[in-house]
Amino acid sequence: MAEGEETAAGEYERGPHNGRMLREGDFAIEMTVFEDGVPPEYRLYAYRDGEPVDPSEVTARVMITRLDGEETTFTFTPQVDYLRGSSVLVEPHSFDVVVVANEGDRTHRWAFESYEGRVTISDEAANAAGIETDTVGPQQVDDAVEIIGRVELDPAGSAEVGAKYPGPVMAVYRNIGDRVARGALLARVESSYSLQTYDIYAPISGIISERNANVGSIADSDPLFVISDPSRTVATFPIFPRDIERVRPGQSILIRGLEGNRAQGSVIRDFLPLAEVTSQAVTARASLPNRDGFWRPGMAVRGLVTTNQRTVPMAVRTDAIQQFRDFRVVFAKIGETYEVRMLELGQEGPEWTEVISGIAPGTVYASENSYVIKADIEKSGASHDH
Repeated sequence: MAEGEETAAGEYERGPHNGRMLREGDFAIEMTVFEDGVPPEYRLYAYRDGEPVDPSEVTARVMITRLDGEETTFTFTPQVDYLRGSSVLVEPHSFDVVVVANEGDRTHRWAFESYEGRVTISDEAANAAGIETDTVGPQQVDDAVEIIGRVELDPAGSAEVGAKYPGPVMAVYRNIGDRVARGALLARVESSYSLQTYDIYAPISGIISERNANVGSIADSDPLFVISDPSRTVATFPIFPRDIERVRPGQSILIRGLEGNRAQGSVIRDFLPLAEVTSQAVTARASLPNRDGFWRPGMAVRGLVTTNQRTVPMAVRTDAIQQFRDFRVVFAKIGETYEVRMLELGQEGPEWTEVISGIAPGTVYASENSYVIKADIEKSGASHDH
């Protein structure tokens, strides 16, 4: 429904059409932004002594100057009861405004600020907040498929430890969860053939992930222990029929936890040979080196598989994009001022997203921690009502 606009500089007198009232003597102009079913346009309503004036008796110009210095002049044509702007008022509606109106032999002039989605943050404060910048330009954008999986121990990094000869277990020295070095003593078993006791040692370093031995139990062909190297994990993902033609071994994949910012790059290593009967999903595996132990077996993870790449004329970092009103935006940086830019987006990838329109090539924008800027703008109330 919206007519009208609100500025961060404070409230102002509103007229019958909910627009900004500009007064000089007995003459007034009500300035509105109309966008009910049409692209945003200026509409001006003239009054003399509080009564509407025939729009054919008034000529007007509106000059706006944006943060980057771009200037636009709007002329107006009379309609039934208002003056209609000559062109679309492009987002964002954030600029310095000069209005000139002529009625009879009198000329009236007003100037005011009308800012939205704009905030000034010193470079020192921006650095302290972790705000980083990048420049809009050509980039290689990845087409990606999102898949959900889990972390598992790499079977190639595990060892099953069994008895050389069957017989009763005489002693057990390690338990599940114990970290052992290669050559560590795990258990003693008495051979049923020679009745001699022999020792069982760890063949690799790792963590005891399974223990199937207790004193008095009989060691046979089943493993007594399984030792796993926790630094060797894999991410496994069910790939359903809708994606099976797009996901292939050798493709790049970015693996993230379901929460937090931890991310790790890898490649699709292989597929298990059999499909799951009910879902017809096949399991893809990607190596997930785990030297610091962050990835725990059983942990759910999200994977973004790069399936195609192409170079686009303009792109911004995907993490820089925020939601502002009904738009997806980034924040342009000019001097120490950040201002919203409403974007029309194309192909979206895990790192870069194509921009069709809404920002000029070469524009510097906030690429990291842009949510800090959004929070400051929302706190200051620098938006307008649509």
